[in-house]
Amino acid sequence: MMAEPTAARGVPPSDLGSYQHAVRLVLTNDLITAARPRAGALAAVLRWADLIARDVAELLGYTLIATAHQVRLIRRLDTVDATQRLVFVARSGRPFDRRRLAYLCLVLAVFQRSRVEISLADIVRAFAPTANAIDSLGFEATITEHKRAVVDVLDWLSDHGALRLSDGSAENWAHDSERGDALYDIDHDICASLFRPTRPIQQLSGGAGLLDVPDIAAKRSAQREAAARRARRLLLEYPVLYYATLDAETTAALRGSELADNLARLTGLVVERRAEGVMLVDPTGRFTDRPFPSRGGAVNRTAGLLLAKVADLLEDPDARPAVTRMPVPSADDDLADLLERIDAGLASSPAGKENNGRWRPAVIAADSGETPAEPPLEAPFVEHTRMEAMLAELFADLGAASFTAQWQYDQPGLLDAAMRLLDDLRLIRRRTTSTRSSRSPTGGSRCGAITAPARPRRWKSCSRSSWTAAWTRADSTRSAARTAR
Repeated sequence: MMAEPTAARGVPPSDLGSYQHAVRLVLTNDLITAARPRAGALAAVLRWADLIARDVAELLGYTLIATAHQVRLIRRLDTVDATQRLVFVARSGRPFDRRRLAYLCLVLAVFQRSRVEISLADIVRAFAPTANAIDSLGFEATITEHKRAVVDVLDWLSDHGALRLSDGSAENWAHDSERGDALYDIDHDICASLFRPTRPIQQLSGGAGLLDVPDIAAKRSAQREAAARRARRLLLEYPVLYYATLDAETTAALRGSELADNLARLTGLVVERRAEGVMLVDPTGRFTDRPFPSRGGAVNRTAGLLLAKVADLLEDPDARPAVTRMPVPSADDDLADLLERIDAGLASSPAGKENNGRWRPAVIAADSGETPAEPPLEAPFVEHTRMEAMLAELFADLGAASFTAQWQYDQPGLLDAAMRLLDDLRLIRRRTTSTRSSRSPTGGSRCGAITAPARPRRWKSCSRSSWTAAWTRADSTRSAARTAR
């Protein structure tokens, strides 16, 4: 097996902190410009651009595009998850739906190198025929939601520096498309940087085509190196990796100390190991796209308090009805399920057409037969009715008014919002299970959540508070919950 490439080679010890700060900026921002994410960030990254480009290529297989005006990291995907679409969020905080994502691609296709500015009316005239030619998409200027989608797309492009509003207002156009208009300057370099698919979109026949499929030779050394690169990427993109949810080859790479320690040198994060897995810790809580618990917000606070209630349940199971334990799906199972749902929306090409097992890293280990698989991971299953009772107890203990006017009369809505937040953070898994037992001999279904451990999300990364709640032990769950209080 090839030796682990040493991160930050050639960086003086006195400058290592500055280098690691630049790496964290690259990993946690989809695009870096003079104004995004903040003044001074671009200069901090450009100072180390050549060394960062070398390290991310050697260790992760990523490509760093750096010019005098922008920096963009082109990732290779080992897996897809539902949270990756949160890169595309409207100013209102609402994630882009399929219409907005489609409009974004069509609007980018409208821009031509020969034009340095364009009006909103011209944008609509150019992309509307293409949108109307696509079944179930379309664009109609008399439909408010269609116009709101266009405004969200243009605002997103403006926030990323691809467009600059020079005159007029998109909001005025949304209210009156006959009289309102807006004029934008186009930054073609940023537009080209924003849309850089690793494969031509027209060549994809399914979601699996988005994934990185390395050309692995028959040699075991090449297979181990591919597994090590995948392990590095997963450890950076997700705050916690559980051995039992990963394929055997990736698990073997993570069990060695050299790989994680090298990533710690690259990023300045801290490695923490337990019997269940490994994680990279950011003591500052800034290496994240969505810190939890964060300040303010009834939903965020309720989610943390519910975790405390779950911790009470796990610490003292004798005081309440027994908790059922259920297997946690593996990373491959999660990926297969999501790809099937993605491909279900295709007009042609059956679900999983591109899969053929190629993207599943377990295939490597299965062929070798050298690395034993981890035993399946199990976690407690908490019924929805029990979660409702927990929230009712919180309302009784703290008072309904403490949950703000929006939620004090809507416990079901608050519970659903808190559960969606925890599910998004992958601290729980919401699911419906079929049951057949002595209590329910005819069968039925139970709604509820598989509590931690789940594999928490980190499109960019995740905060210390979030990963603390992710470990299996109840005291870890309580730690995050107490912070929320």
